[in-house]
Amino acid sequence: MWELARSWVEGWAVSRRVAKPVDEAWGLSVRVGAPGQAVRHVLLDADAGTARGLVGAVFEPAVWIKGFVAPHVMRPWFPPAWEPTDPGFLMAVDLRPAAVRAPDGYSAVTETADGVVCVRVLAADGRLAAQGQVGLTGGACVFDQIVTDGAHRRRGLGTVVVGALTNAAVENGAATGTLGATVQGRALYETLGWKVLAPLTGYVHGGVAP
Repeated sequence: MWELARSWVEGWAVSRRVAKPVDEAWGLSVRVGAPGQAVRHVLLDADAGTARGLVGAVFEPAVWIKGFVAPHVMRPWFPPAWEPTDPGFLMAVDLRPAAVRAPDGYSAVTETADGVVCVRVLAADGRLAAQGQVGLTGGACVFDQIVTDGAHRRRGLGTVVVGALTNAAVENGAATGTLGATVQGRALYETLGWKVLAPLTGYVHGGVAP
């Protein structure tokens, strides 16, 4: 579990093209440098006392803390200055080549650069209908930022994106996929064989969570 959790953090950093995670006593820290997320701390098997020590040492805004524990467990660790982010789940799957066929009127384009595979599904008019990417880190990889435009939902485009990303990841030597799923996204991934490993709960300091 914790090896895959570490792989998720490392692959997320590759996907977002940010600094490599740094080992800390309680887990991993990633310098993101975005306006709404300056730093991301990820707790790996940290106890409540350790977590509260980290929380108490944070004073700057836009610092995120993520943990693989249920929301009701994590809530008491944070004072009112911290706001919860959307709840989610750490999920994983053994990767196998997938049959990918875009619906009529759509086409899928795959591009790879700097360890990141990007898939874009285009509508007949050339507009972006769905997209996603994978951060490659060796035997494991991270599926990230998979979204479908509202006007093109319920047409199987999310499945097309995941399938194309899976094939590209396998071609690049990955055997295991991980991702942080939203509550809504979990249902799609479970239909594709993904399994929930743990809840993924987050808080952001300063109330700047999107």
